[in-house]
Amino acid sequence: MKICVIGLGYIGLPTAAMFARAGMDVLGVDRNRVITDALNEGRIVIEEDGLAELIRSVVQSGKLRAAGYPQEASAFIIAVPTPLDKNKRADMSCVEAATRSVVPCLRPGNIVILESTSPVGTVDELMKPILEKSGLQAGVDFFLGHSPERVIPGSILRELVCNDRIAGGVNRASAEKISHLYRTFVQGEIYETDARTAELCKLSENTYRDVNIAFANELAKICEDQGIDVWNLIRLCNRHPRVNIHQPGPGVGGHCIAVDPWFIVEKSPQEARIIRLSREINDGMPSYVADKISEILKDVQDPSVGILGITYKPDVDDVRESPILYLMDLLKQRAVDVVCFDPHAEGRPGSADDVIEAAQDRDLLVIGVNHQAFQSLDYQALAGVMRRPNLLDTRNCIDAQAAARAGFTIHYLGK
Repeated sequence: MKICVIGLGYIGLPTAAMFARAGMDVLGVDRNRVITDALNEGRIVIEEDGLAELIRSVVQSGKLRAAGYPQEASAFIIAVPTPLDKNKRADMSCVEAATRSVVPCLRPGNIVILESTSPVGTVDELMKPILEKSGLQAGVDFFLGHSPERVIPGSILRELVCNDRIAGGVNRASAEKISHLYRTFVQGEIYETDARTAELCKLSENTYRDVNIAFANELAKICEDQGIDVWNLIRLCNRHPRVNIHQPGPGVGGHCIAVDPWFIVEKSPQEARIIRLSREINDGMPSYVADKISEILKDVQDPSVGILGITYKPDVDDVRESPILYLMDLLKQRAVDVVCFDPHAEGRPGSADDVIEAAQDRDLLVIGVNHQAFQSLDYQALAGVMRRPNLLDTRNCIDAQAAARAGFTIHYLGK
């Protein structure tokens, strides 16, 4: 069986590798020559645990190769970006372009699967009419549907195999074909449903987490107002057997939780009131943290801040929708000099070479992401190079006693 995976990003590339490892002949398609050239050499340009070794193996075996355009295959899997536009609406141009690229290659019996997280109706209303311009009928001559991923960066390879999966088709036959295809490597349960339900299921899973985080962030603000430690509060609340409050933070990033709720709002703007408000709360957290920084440095002339961590979550290299990048922009707009350091996203403009350089002559050091690399900081050395030893922990992850002994004045989000 030949598989064509269109889009070789954080989801498409691992998915292509999984099918190749299962014995399929896989063509990975991407318009970015840097990505395709690297893949054909057995290399990757993203950071994901275990992926480099797997890619090297399947490329050397001849089961995976890359090209710039689709070719005839038994199944086409579309895993391209679905970003937000400036009006918080889904930009479906990549999905549309990928779907159009399949049409010349489409043959009777083929399977076309959208993996990209998309608004409800994308398969029925956008993809189906385009694909049927081939003269073939969806659900009869070829099979069409949506099967969203449910993985977390850092554990993608394991979760692609172990997690349960949804196979949503435009009809029952399509759902069955999609389920059968993924069964080649998925060990979790595969649940068959219709495409629209599959689309909303993926959006709802991420929106649930976004609403929960918004509640935690609102609690953090309330705790600051009432003189309570939100981290201790949440720890105690979560001792209840039916309570699971998420963690607050400087915002919500990534291409899923920070984006997907807006897809629901776009389709049902009058009904999605809690969802919209939660997004606004989380989108507003970088501004809230910027206000805290301004208050800490209110008496400092020409303030300078060092930020540790800019990715959207710990121990990954993904900076998409990172709230820390928004925070840095806000601080620069307030005439604050900002430098950052992130061991997983090095080489960006304004980046320091290490933690010490990020702290050198700064008035405040901000813990933006709780990377494992920041769990054992040399607070004595950091305090020694700073102009003013102030520390703002937005993730409740520092060794407070060690920092205090080194002379830091410590500030927290939610305390």
